Amino acid sequence: MDSAPAAPPSWLAERVMSKARTENFPVASRLLPQDVRDHLLAIYGFARLVDDLGDEALGDRAAHLDWLDHELDRVYRGRPTHPLLQRLVPTVRRFRIPPEPFEKLIAANRQDQVVSTYRTFDQLLTYCELSANPVGRLVLFVLEASTPERARRSDAVCTGLQLVEHWQDIAEDLARGRVYLPQEDMDRFGVATQDLAAPRAGGPLRRLLAFETERSRRLLDQGAPLAGDLGGRAGLAVAAFVAGGRSALDAIQRAGYDVLGRRPRPSGARRAWTFLHVAAASKRRRGEAAM
Repeated sequence: MDSAPAAPPSWLAERVMSKARTENFPVASRLLPQDVRDHLLAIYGFARLVDDLGDEALGDRAAHLDWLDHELDRVYRGRPTHPLLQRLVPTVRRFRIPPEPFEKLIAANRQDQVVSTYRTFDQLLTYCELSANPVGRLVLFVLEASTPERARRSDAVCTGLQLVEHWQDIAEDLARGRVYLPQEDMDRFGVATQDLAAPRAGGPLRRLLAFETERSRRLLDQGAPLAGDLGGRAGLAVAAFVAGGRSALDAIQRAGYDVLGRRPRPSGARRAWTFLHVAAASKRRRGEAAM
């Protein structure tokens, strides 16, 4: 007999379904063919469900994640009961996607239930290997473009983007009891946890964020050649990823690294200009590689 853990509250499932119908995963997927977008949205539905269960669900979140683990097993071994997991089945079968990337996303949210701080930057990178990098690898499967080198480039982009979100959302994360700034870096720059709750960022925190944002920028730079490697619409989609991360970093810099007063956001024009710059550089690299 199939003894499944109890399902999460029905209101959460309904909200996730609503988001899956109305949001794009990612926005860059508009550059891709409709059939590819449909498969990406199936992956989006799973990723959104995991995050909502780990961050916002009422009750026993660990038990909810147990339920999702069971549902994922049924994607591969039987028939899942949740509509979002049912939608995932054709994508998994068509592209022969292994369960590991999905399992890692669940593991990241399990970790969020018990780990609230990271001592070192390397520990934070290890967390990103669970929370961010699997998404890029799933996209590569759908694009039928997965190779070890492309996976490495994708990991750099995904980790860079995840870190950018952490630097933008310091106050929001603190409200959830989490601090993603590495403790060793906070000690080095003289930043205390209570400084993250201030209405405006003080000098030490601004200097720390200048340091951390450059780390994120280097990761995006390492992954950017993936756009030229893939080429075509897929390459443009990756270029949009990279451009989004770079323009967000530029917005943080223009705000004087104060992310506490309000979340720095790039303008549409700035994002578009950065995208054109990244896309042109990718096209140039692709042409050079072909010579």
